[in-house]
Amino acid sequence: MLLMNEVNEMEKTIYIVLSNTGTLFSKAIGMYTRKEMNHASVAFDEELSEMYSFGRKNKNNPFKGGFIKEEPSEGLLAKATCAIYKCQVSIKEYNRMRNKIRCMEHQKELYRYNLIGLFGVAMNIKIERENAFFCSQFVATIMNECPSSKLQIAPCLVQPHHFEQLSSLNLLYKGDLRTYLYSKRGIEERVQENAWKRLAFQMLG
Repeated sequence: MLLMNEVNEMEKTIYIVLSNTGTLFSKAIGMYTRKEMNHASVAFDEELSEMYSFGRKNKNNPFKGGFIKEEPSEGLLAKATCAIYKCQVSIKEYNRMRNKIRCMEHQKELYRYNLIGLFGVAMNIKIERENAFFCSQFVATIMNECPSSKLQIAPCLVQPHHFEQLSSLNLLYKGDLRTYLYSKRGIEERVQENAWKRLAFQMLG
C-alpha cells in the first residue's frame, strides 16, 4: 500500500490562469463571451514564474502576437484580475506538457496568433491553422496531453470559461493578480533579503 506522501510524489501540479487585462481587445471579447475572464495561460509553478500563453509580443500592438512566456507582474497583466486553478497530473502527463511547450518555445518564431480562429469561435465553426493558436486554444492543446483533464471540446472552439467546467481543476485564488504575486513572491523576496542581511552582519561582525 502506498503512503500519502508517496502518492503525492507521483503527482505534479499545473496551474490554469484565467485573467482580465482590461484592454479594448479583452473588452471586445468579453462583449461576446459575457464572461469576466477572457485570457488563459498555463503555468508550472505556484509563483507563476513559468507561465505560457499566446498573446501580444508587443503590448502596444494587439495584432502582432504568438507564443509568449508571460511575466505576470509586468505589461498588460500587471493590473489584471484573475482566477487561478490548480490541477494534479501524473508525472508522465506533466512531462508531456512541459516537452510540448519546450518544443514550441524553441521554435517560437514559427507560431502566430490565430486571430481568424476567434471568428470561428463566434460562429461555432472549427478553424484550425498550422502553427497558429489563440490563448485558450493553446491551453486546451496543452491540456490534451493529460487525458484525465482534457476538455470534451475541440481546442479551436475552447473559450477561457470552459476550463472552469473541468472537475479536475480546483480554484486556488480569485482577485487581483498583483496581490496574489505579492503573497507568493513577496515572502520569498523578504526571505532572500533577510538572508543577505544576516550574511552582511556576520561578515561585519
